[in-house]
Amino acid sequence: MNNPHLPFECTTAELEKAAIQRFRTLVNLLPSQCQVFREPWDCSTVVCLDFVQCPHLLDSIREQEQLLIEGVKELGLGNAIVFRLGKKLMGWKVFFL
Repeated sequence: MNNPHLPFECTTAELEKAAIQRFRTLVNLLPSQCQVFREPWDCSTVVCLDFVQCPHLLDSIREQEQLLIEGVKELGLGNAIVFRLGKKLMGWKVFFL
């Protein structure tokens, strides 16, 4: 279903892209090289931040964990943040919406 008042198509993929872009705008500290996506973990959804293209920025961004959590909570994107370097899990933070 297309709505002429929305700036994107009303498909699941487009809604996901819009939500991730809004998250990036809201927290505005993530480098463009950092891949942001969501994935299911058991019965919940987590926001994944992959620093494989900018590993030198991982630690400084993790120091801003609270700002990231606030952004995820405000947009209702999940209940955890996962920090990655490709397939390698570097850390996570679980919280409740």
